[in-house]
Amino acid sequence: MSGIVVVYHSGYGHTRRVAEYLARGAKAELIAIDDNGDLPESAWDKLAEAKTIVFGAPTYMGNASWQFKKFADATSKIWFMRGWQNKLFAGFTNSASPAGDKGLTLAWLQTLAGQHGGIWISLGMLPSNTKAAQNTDLNALGGSTGLLVQSPSDASVDEIPQGGLDTATAFGTRIAEITEQFA
Repeated sequence: MSGIVVVYHSGYGHTRRVAEYLARGAKAELIAIDDNGDLPESAWDKLAEAKTIVFGAPTYMGNASWQFKKFADATSKIWFMRGWQNKLFAGFTNSASPAGDKGLTLAWLQTLAGQHGGIWISLGMLPSNTKAAQNTDLNALGGSTGLLVQSPSDASVDEIPQGGLDTATAFGTRIAEITEQFA
């Protein structure tokens, strides 16, 4: 394994699919937060051992899902003991709308990493923002601090725009490269 762990919550499967693409690019291990906002006990050890932690959550009502927030609150003892100090972090979010206040969720994930004393990895790619741009392009939603993906509300997990999934894989590759540089 790469020393990278993706910890995420997915309410309807779309965020899970994005996490899988990102993990493929990063050669990362996936840890799912369950519908009650809990992790398996062994997951905490994996997070402690990770070089890089990637946070992933859907954006609901302008922020991460309550299940992800419960996980974040459960990290307070780790925060107090500085257990994740100087780890690398990155993040992504997914929602039905092109904007959908995803930027607020991403900023909150970045703040969570900062509270833990972490070092944030940005998306590191230019937006696809010309008149010819399409949702099949890389970074079609124009993220910079992390990955933004749209999953239309009536789309199945198999209908997420390919550009978002390809951007997830590319971001995973970037996360792996930066993790290796800090190894």
